[in-house]
Amino acid sequence: MTFLIAAAGTGGHVFPGLAVGEALSTLGVTREEILFVGGDRLEARIYPGAGFPFLGVELRGFQRSLTVRNLSLPRVVWRARDLIGARMRERGVRVALGMGGYVTVPTALAARSARIPLLIAEQNAGAGLANRIVSRWAVRSFTSFPNTHGLENGEWVGNPVRQSLASFDRDLLRPQALSHYGLDPDHPVLGVFGGSLGAGLINAAVSGLLEVWEGAPIQVLHLTGEGNLTPVTVSTGIATWQRKPFEERMELFYAACDLVVARAGGGVAELTVTGTPSILIPGEFGSSGHQALNARFLETAGAAVVLAQDRIEDLPRRVEEILFSAARLAAMRVAASEIAKPEAAMTIADAMLEMTR
Repeated sequence: MTFLIAAAGTGGHVFPGLAVGEALSTLGVTREEILFVGGDRLEARIYPGAGFPFLGVELRGFQRSLTVRNLSLPRVVWRARDLIGARMRERGVRVALGMGGYVTVPTALAARSARIPLLIAEQNAGAGLANRIVSRWAVRSFTSFPNTHGLENGEWVGNPVRQSLASFDRDLLRPQALSHYGLDPDHPVLGVFGGSLGAGLINAAVSGLLEVWEGAPIQVLHLTGEGNLTPVTVSTGIATWQRKPFEERMELFYAACDLVVARAGGGVAELTVTGTPSILIPGEFGSSGHQALNARFLETAGAAVVLAQDRIEDLPRRVEEILFSAARLAAMRVAASEIAKPEAAMTIADAMLEMTR
């Protein structure tokens, strides 16, 4: 008996999928019985590296601009569907989970043809195109936000996070985290990331922030994304800027940070389960304006402040007014924790197991 999880592209899809796979493993399913399906990006390294079987298929998304590339898209989808369907039969797959994104469509088509129960999980407050398309065939749809747009029958369980974040204890991890990064416990730490691939606009904004910074001493821990700013530690006397392309142990990153500047993709779930205050800069992309919806939910709850891309020059002022206010940081930590759903991965894994009984 095999469980199939389709998750591909960015960390916003890949790591929630990995969290569900690890939850299934915790519940007694061997890793050999958990097949991941994706393309040739981050997932092709992450899943095999974690000890899971992986099926790579060709993936391509619909281009919203007029282009002849869209004419070949159906052929790409059918070819992926056939490959996934063949592997489903070969491995005796009993239930499939789609995490959204391009790979979910051929996976859903293959599951429907094989009469295998399909579950879907949506990471954003506005459902992506793939999940909106296949939701009609899903026996259960899980959402990361209440009242997710585009999934009328969605069950709010939260966005799956790995166990190291689900069981996060800031006070316990803080000394280790500061030592890990070589940070001074007497000065506040501003964390920055733009998602697993980074964000050029945020990287540039942080560079600009440090050029004009005249406030109290500040430490910046910046995950730039692979292929962006060169890893380095820069000190200007009142500011220390430590740049890294990626962080495998995100629990240490959150434990070290007092405030985080980030995009507002599905990864905002990590901010809530770790109780981390944030300034969110939603990306103006996607079919449903999902990042703006995600950010608005956290801001309404009191866990975050939203800064529009066209007001990015306000970042230094917003950082200073929040980072050096102990009362405001404490209130935002409480607010973030109150909307957290740390058991999401286990809830979805339980549901997958239930489908096989």
